Amino acid sequence: MKMALVSFPGITFPNIHRVNRCPVMASSNRDIASLGVQVTEGIGNLPKVVLSSVHGSEADIYLFGGCITSWKVANGKDLLFVRPDAVFNGQKPISGGIPHCFPQFGPGKMQQHGFARNMNWSIVHTENVEGSPIVTLELKDGPYSRSMWDFSFQARYKVILTAKSLSTELIIRNTDTKPFSFTTALHTYFSASVTRASVRGLKGCKTLNKDPDPTNPQEGKEEREEVTFPGFVDCIYLDTPNELHLDNGFGDIISVKNTNWLDTVLWNPHLQMEACYKDFVCVENAKIGEVQLGPEQSWTARQHLSVG
Repeated sequence: MKMALVSFPGITFPNIHRVNRCPVMASSNRDIASLGVQVTEGIGNLPKVVLSSVHGSEADIYLFGGCITSWKVANGKDLLFVRPDAVFNGQKPISGGIPHCFPQFGPGKMQQHGFARNMNWSIVHTENVEGSPIVTLELKDGPYSRSMWDFSFQARYKVILTAKSLSTELIIRNTDTKPFSFTTALHTYFSASVTRASVRGLKGCKTLNKDPDPTNPQEGKEEREEVTFPGFVDCIYLDTPNELHLDNGFGDIISVKNTNWLDTVLWNPHLQMEACYKDFVCVENAKIGEVQLGPEQSWTARQHLSVG
């Protein structure tokens, strides 16, 4: 199935105007598998979507939390990381991959990082463009979300897998009759050798360093060409470029592009997670300042991860 493409700065996405609102889960798994999209049983019997491209790349997405947990290029190497203490019980957020932080990033009035990573998302659309599978997930408000954040909303999350890239588009729509505000992030865990990993592209950016006091971040300015992870790292970078480069220390240079994710967070817990801190770094696209949406208004952000 071919369709026109629409371009955004640095990122290209299929132009999909019509959305199939029929529950895909009710369709034959054989039908959507022909598109390179398969719904299967994952860890803890949780439903998992597997994307498979004709180029040999694969990605796994758990409907609980709408969480991408795996991204493999054709050589079979997984570029994402899931912590060994991750719980797949449909109760606690999945610790690893690309969890959602919405409608709150970090601590605040509700639970840490909001509720989107604690809820079941649904599949609303699947297709394939020239061998690249695409799935769109949806999350809407319910009693659980309203117990913390009393607003009606719709979140659409499109995931596109190509030979060497993984792209996402997040659209938040206010379906309420009153305005609301939110902060958000994609808390991406990359598989990495922490002693050799580095991030380029942040020099000159304003920083809010949460080490040593996360409740009173220290303002500063990044002076390094390459930001490394020599110990505990928890730092917000404001108004960052739309492309950064992560050297994961394993010989891969991963391009992290974005549209409308205005900020970046680097995180590694160091000895707070002694069992696994050496095996990952987090490079998170974020919107730290509040997004204000009136009724029927929407906000869109895109992320494009690619490896050479």
